Amino acid sequence: MRVLMLATNGFAELLESRHALLEAGIEVTLASITKESIQGVVYDDTSRSMSRTSVIPDVVLSEVDISKFDALVLPGGVASPDTLRMTPEAIDIVRGFVREGKWVAAICHAPWLLVEAGAMAGRRATGWYSIRTDLANAGATVVDEEVVVDGHFITSRMPSDIPAFSRAVVDAVGERLQR
Repeated sequence: MRVLMLATNGFAELLESRHALLEAGIEVTLASITKESIQGVVYDDTSRSMSRTSVIPDVVLSEVDISKFDALVLPGGVASPDTLRMTPEAIDIVRGFVREGKWVAAICHAPWLLVEAGAMAGRRATGWYSIRTDLANAGATVVDEEVVVDGHFITSRMPSDIPAFSRAVVDAVGERLQR
């Protein structure tokens, strides 16, 4: 199984989610605006603290072929989702996954990309506290739960939800494999 992740500078929840997917035997490709190193933070569940980190993307957005992937994972942070929701190529990728009925998972501020893609109407979803009004204005029923699965959408609220979010993504991709 192959998962695409989209992120740029200002990401969070990326490395932890990617690690869980890789541990489950899922191939992960990271796409960004550039192939240059991107900066973000990693969450330490034990100390409940964030530390700075960086990662080098595998491909740029223009190189993404959604037919090669089974699911899309959108890590959070504030800056990364905010930048990507204003990047037409990123929104086209999100819309492609939605149109194809593939799994789309978003955590923290990343549901902003689902709002921008016009994919939240009639959905049950969650996200970081400050974007919940945006989700509701986009037609979603917003709940305060660590992970919400609605159709082929998975959403989560915050860094402490990463374990539940990652399990939901691994389960969803595994379920698709069994079909």
